[in-house]
Amino acid sequence: MPPAVTLPQALSVLDDQPSVRDFLARAAVGGQLSHAYLFLGAPGSGKTEAALALAQCIVCPNGGCGSCDECIRVRHRTHPDVRVVDPESASGYLVEQVRELIDDVPLAPVRGQSKVYILTNAGLLRREAANALLKTIEEPPAGVYFILVGRTVDAILPTIVSRCQRVPFKIVSPGIAVRSVERAVGASETEARIALSVAGTPERAGQFLASSGRRQVRRLMVRTIGELARDDEWDVLCSARALVEAVWESQGRPAAKGRGKADDPVRRELERRIEGREDYLSKGAITQIEKSVKRELTARERSGMMEALAAAESLLRDVLTRCEGVPTPIVNQDVADAVERIAAGTCTGGAVRALEAVAQAADDISHNVNPQLAFEVMLLCVKEALACPPSSR
Repeated sequence: MPPAVTLPQALSVLDDQPSVRDFLARAAVGGQLSHAYLFLGAPGSGKTEAALALAQCIVCPNGGCGSCDECIRVRHRTHPDVRVVDPESASGYLVEQVRELIDDVPLAPVRGQSKVYILTNAGLLRREAANALLKTIEEPPAGVYFILVGRTVDAILPTIVSRCQRVPFKIVSPGIAVRSVERAVGASETEARIALSVAGTPERAGQFLASSGRRQVRRLMVRTIGELARDDEWDVLCSARALVEAVWESQGRPAAKGRGKADDPVRRELERRIEGREDYLSKGAITQIEKSVKRELTARERSGMMEALAAAESLLRDVLTRCEGVPTPIVNQDVADAVERIAAGTCTGGAVRALEAVAQAADDISHNVNPQLAFEVMLLCVKEALACPPSSR
């Protein structure tokens, strides 16, 4: 058995993954960190949370204390030397996106001695983008670390896998996930279950509960579906627009009618990204970073739209449970009256068709259909589906 080591406080968030926690602690404390890791496991197993915790250990002057300014910035994803990179296209990482990252790697860190790049959804590194990244991952400059996050080895190109140290994560049961959210943010069991149904993973569920904007999107979606039976088509179209604007605002983008230059999220993020490097970045480099920021914000807004649809799906699944007379507790306990009211006016077939309409909207948005159009069609289809007459039950 490996000897016990002092656990960096930042890694305590991995108590539900003790093997991973102890492995990373030994590497961090013993100065044996790999230049590239591949975190593998099912959604909800805490891989991204672990990547951020390890990044804290790397950039923190105290080895991952979890409470200094460096650690707080990493946790809030505002540290200039820790980049969390998401695919900027519905089909995966763009080659242009990867090349911009490669150009950033040789630049000196802004605040310390090290830089960390966290690539989510590594299975979406398609061949051309992955090949562009290979050399950099294999021989990064000193002090540069890569953490790739994926589901399974089979979904990732073997050439990428061979250049990373694999770290497997075990599946976390729903009960453990709920307790993890409760412990992380002080939420009730009901709040944790709702957050997980909307956000999907304990880490994102915690972020959801910490965001008044994202919680407002969920409340608006629940209210919208609950009122569909008495809304006319114009009301539905207005509701779709309100939902899209609520998502924009939850992601830091003001609604169009109140937007000014100072509110431009692209400008704000660009200023943060180039902080401390303005004097030696060329105009062309700044333009490339600005393009990257725009793609990232678009991807973030798409994620917000998907979260809104997940809230609709969660509510309609509760409705289906009631239509079928299943005695299990519903997830959306805070709006149990709305669930009962919708279920009383529809049938099993109607609930199923409504869920299919939500799934179709998610597929449309993932293929770059205009979100407002997708929401309009979805809400109209859900309204029609839930109008299933009680006699057809």
